[in-house]
Amino acid sequence: MAEHIDEAKGRTKEAAGDLTDDEKLKREGKIDRAVSSVKDKVHDAADAVSEKVDEAADKVKEKAGTGGDSHD
Repeated sequence: MAEHIDEAKGRTKEAAGDLTDDEKLKREGKIDRAVSSVKDKVHDAADAVSEKVDEAADKVKEKAGTGGDSHD
């Protein structure tokens, strides 16, 4: 959700910079939007890595015979 806030903040700054001809504010808006994009990509990559780690752990458990079966 934070990446959506950064995106909105960036768009708002850019629009305000356009309206007031404030180049610094427009640059800040572009930077905020770029940060949002990077955060989104990092989040997606972290999710993908986490998924692969979970898959590998499940395979190891299956081979070790501890696939989650209860031994009560």
